[in-house]
Amino acid sequence: ICNGCNYANMKRQLEDRREPKCPFCRYPIHETDEESDKRTMKRIEANDPAAMTQWGRDQYDKGDYSVAFEYYTRAVELGFIEAHHQISILYHHGCGVEKDEKKELYH
Repeated sequence: ICNGCNYANMKRQLEDRREPKCPFCRYPIHETDEESDKRTMKRIEANDPAAMTQWGRDQYDKGDYSVAFEYYTRAVELGFIEAHHQISILYHHGCGVEKDEKKELYH
């Protein structure tokens, strides 16, 4: 969803004093990391490139660069421009991949 739709969703929730819900799936906001991971994987299974990129970022933060690269690549194949940027960072720093200036500039 776009930032405007996300903003409208949050505004409506505040004005109507509604329980906060995920703007993507409309389910109540997760209470545990396990619930969050389960919902993210459901979005990934539905080929949501934003979810793939977020999962890749989570794995990057954990230091699992090869898994991050895998999910970023899947998101790039679906045309998600933000994932290109994340891959360029991996090539720039050599995290999980060999440093490669040409690939860094490509992405």
